[in-house]
Amino acid sequence: MLELLAVLSASAAAGLRLALPLLLIGLLYGDSLWSQVPILSRMNPSVVLGILVGWSLLEIFASKNRSSQRFLQAIQIVFSPIVGAIIGVAIARTTIKSEWLVWLLGITGGSLALVLQLVQTGWIYRFKQIPVWVVFAQDALCITLVFFAFDAPKQGGLIALLLLWIAIRSSKEWYRWYTQQSTAKQ
Repeated sequence: MLELLAVLSASAAAGLRLALPLLLIGLLYGDSLWSQVPILSRMNPSVVLGILVGWSLLEIFASKNRSSQRFLQAIQIVFSPIVGAIIGVAIARTTIKSEWLVWLLGITGGSLALVLQLVQTGWIYRFKQIPVWVVFAQDALCITLVFFAFDAPKQGGLIALLLLWIAIRSSKEWYRWYTQQSTAKQ
């Protein structure tokens, strides 16, 4: 159960930012965990580190600008399920021996990351621009979720489940807003 909560926590972080969770895992938890990361563990660590640092900086600074937010959202929607699955598999491999269960947790993590990314995109398109304080809060939450995935998986998993609940509530709100917009136009 703790493994599931840890995977949900880290995958929720991948639903907020792509490179930052992977960068934190690589820098803070070293080679023992990094060797479990699918795809990236086979690449040159210096190249991976350079790409992750560059993309993390791009995500952090470009997410504060309206036109850059839309560009990032398009890329993050495509890659968030992949990064969520990669992080989920890496965390699950550290404690679970059954390979089918590891990949099931990876798929679950990728799905959660995609859902959270879709919710963010919906809010950006509905409100045109997200306030800067919300973007800073996302960055802080992303970092916190990565730490919680390893040090306090219960709390991190509960935060991830809370984010999923907010996503479900948001989708209901969007549907209500959309139906009001369509009846107002008629």
